[in-house]
Amino acid sequence: MGRKVTVATCALNQWALDFEGNLQRILKSIEIAKQKGARYRLGPELEICGYGCWDHYHESDTLLHSLQVLAALLVSPVTQDIICDVGMPVMHRGVRYNCRVLFLNRRILLIRPKMALANEGNYQELRWFTPWSRSRQTEEYFLPRMIQEVTEQETVPFGDAVLATQDTCIGSEVCEELWTPHSPHIDMGLDGVEIFTNASGSHHVLRKAHARVDLVTMATSKNGGIYLLANQKGCDGDRLYYDGCAMVAMNGRVFAQGSQFSLADVEVLTATLDLEDVRSYRAEISSRNLAASRVSPYPRVKVDFALSHREDVPEPLSEALEWKYHSVGEEISLGPACWLWDFLRRSQQAGFFLPLSGGIDSAATACLVYSMCHQVCEAVKDGNQDVLADVRAITSQVSYTPQDPQELCGRLLTTCYMASENSSQETSDRARELAEQIGSHHVRLSIDPAVKAVMGIFHLVTGKSPRFAAHGGSSRENVALQNIQARLRMVITYLFAQLSLWSRGAGGGLLVLGSTNVDESLLGYLTKYDCSSADINPIGGVSKTDLRTFVQFCAERFQLPALQRKTWG
Repeated sequence: MGRKVTVATCALNQWALDFEGNLQRILKSIEIAKQKGARYRLGPELEICGYGCWDHYHESDTLLHSLQVLAALLVSPVTQDIICDVGMPVMHRGVRYNCRVLFLNRRILLIRPKMALANEGNYQELRWFTPWSRSRQTEEYFLPRMIQEVTEQETVPFGDAVLATQDTCIGSEVCEELWTPHSPHIDMGLDGVEIFTNASGSHHVLRKAHARVDLVTMATSKNGGIYLLANQKGCDGDRLYYDGCAMVAMNGRVFAQGSQFSLADVEVLTATLDLEDVRSYRAEISSRNLAASRVSPYPRVKVDFALSHREDVPEPLSEALEWKYHSVGEEISLGPACWLWDFLRRSQQAGFFLPLSGGIDSAATACLVYSMCHQVCEAVKDGNQDVLADVRAITSQVSYTPQDPQELCGRLLTTCYMASENSSQETSDRARELAEQIGSHHVRLSIDPAVKAVMGIFHLVTGKSPRFAAHGGSSRENVALQNIQARLRMVITYLFAQLSLWSRGAGGGLLVLGSTNVDESLLGYLTKYDCSSADINPIGGVSKTDLRTFVQFCAERFQLPALQRKTWG
């Protein structure tokens, strides 16, 4: 009897409410999984509709279109002879649940609702879904007619159950459940489940990968077993970036590591593992076996299918590996840059506009765009046709192929130094040198005429002329004069973002980039409606300390001498 199983997990760049595009990416991932010999494929949380649908989850159309995609998956030849585990919203007895739908050969095996919802920080799942609270219990779910016509089933199990195949047992967790104090995999493992799966919609936070890997490896180190984690990747239309990190672990060790940052829309990870390694590992843990003898059993859905072949094929087993983590500078260089690329291509704009002040925050933002250009050029060089098509659409040049990050940056990024009579030559030089080295289209202008015009209006109405503190003015006058300069920079920024490409004979508009770090946001250390008022702010979640680390990383990685100056503020 065969013991080797090949399982697949994936990271998909799904878009909220892009049902057709999401369907194609799911099908592509299943096709790749089968080509690699997998007989089980796990996808990210809510992959059919996209995770970030927000209040669209309340709409019946979201449920309807999700069912239509499920029907298309069920009838597709691509999904035959492999257990497919997909995520979608499901309404059961008038209640919306965040569910996993597991199916095989046009028949639904189990609908497993999420039992612990993420509802803190960036997550509001309790706003849209209800957790399934009936542990180890199932009910009959009456399938909609469009699904009945495909599966020839009237009802399927709905609830907290596991799959029992001919050769092993599979149990599901969904994202947040891995992070809870008493995760389902604990009792499932004690009840004989050998393969655990986790479909996630987990966003990027600096250093979060360490916690994620630790949780997955610890899930199997004390209890044994194989653990698969799938995750959303990219920006699905919101301010968050989902950072992949798909993985396969067994008995406390990692056997397959997916990328954390990538421009590829579909990434499939497989591992070939021996079920006997799980059984032998568990046999040696007497405390685990004593607990297992007392655990309450899970309902089992019998599946007439095996993940292994009857006789072991000469497929080599996957080898354990050490997880490779990115440094903090690398994480900032890659994560926000990937988010910028997703946001740019989905907004259908022609690039970015950045006020470059000569300070460290705007310099870091410029470096993120430059890092994005590096990643785009590398992806095109590696043959990623989707990225190439996106570049050509953004630049409106059907035959353009980017090869040099500096040249691409000149097309996608316009930087602007907006001087006043109070600006120093040093900040102007810093901004100019950095712009030259990354290749951005750089503009230098003076805002003094605009400031004088606005102050002239004020004097005309009030008869008063406020002065800076250095010239004898009060604190109120001083702050007001500083603020009017900052706010005029914002107005000028948006004018140039809308019309600078037009003035150069090119089409499209530019997204305005902000450069306020998280310390300034938390302290309120900024002027309202100044250059912090932007379309997007890629450093808004990064501290000043980490930004300094990132700038030093960029100086070395991208060979930018301008960043080596000792005077960056």
